[in-house]
Amino acid sequence: MALKTPDYKSIFISDLHLGSKGCKADAICHFLKHNHAEKLYLVGDIMDGWRLKKKWFWPQSHTNVIRRILTASKRGTDVIYIIGNHDEFLRAFLQFGVSFGRVSIRNRATHTGVDGKRYLVVHGDMFDGLMRANRKWIMFLGDNLYNFLLAANTRLNTVRRWLGLPYWSLSKALKSRTKKALNFIQNFEEHVADYCRRKGFDGVICGHIHVAEIRDIDGIRYMNDGDWVESCTALVEHHDGRWELIEYWSVYQRMTGASRKQPTYLEVA
Repeated sequence: MALKTPDYKSIFISDLHLGSKGCKADAICHFLKHNHAEKLYLVGDIMDGWRLKKKWFWPQSHTNVIRRILTASKRGTDVIYIIGNHDEFLRAFLQFGVSFGRVSIRNRATHTGVDGKRYLVVHGDMFDGLMRANRKWIMFLGDNLYNFLLAANTRLNTVRRWLGLPYWSLSKALKSRTKKALNFIQNFEEHVADYCRRKGFDGVICGHIHVAEIRDIDGIRYMNDGDWVESCTALVEHHDGRWELIEYWSVYQRMTGASRKQPTYLEVA
């Protein structure tokens, strides 16, 4: 019997933050169970070493995510794990060529798309001004504030769910309304695009700032796959070369364990 063609040529997800209470592990498992690709890129911050170092938190649902990823690799999916700043402890093992099962671990990768273009795949922390200035203490402070907002947002959305209201992201709303946050995002995107231009890439696929987007920046295709602590988004490459951002949060809210649910499509490029 012929094997089923994977749903997509490639899937890119990042910022799962396994090991943190903000991780939407059930949503990730549900997405990976029903969406398959020839290549699966884990674009950094898959495990949250910063949170685990402070306090161990690892429920069964987080183990299930790891099992789902390993199962995909055993069934023929080429899995590439790109290291981010929250799972930077893995960089110490790169010199030994360490891999988990059939999962390849790298600092960055080059993805050649169906369209024939070369894309840099990198988490993105190297383009963060605070990381470049070696001001990690500010990053840790910001991380604590972000986790506080996530906890507050969880309680808020519990009440909204009781009232029959849809999910609402507090931190996303703050980002969209704060000039400094908008400037940070814009500067980050422009730094990434400039680097790709100088290095001869046609585009970039990254994560890090938890803002999913597809856009052209002076001839460079910038694609950010978002995150899985708030928006639950993934970037997918179709077999015909189209790029698409999938917002999966609405599906996660309605999960019943029944038949496959269809995700919400945000952007097509």
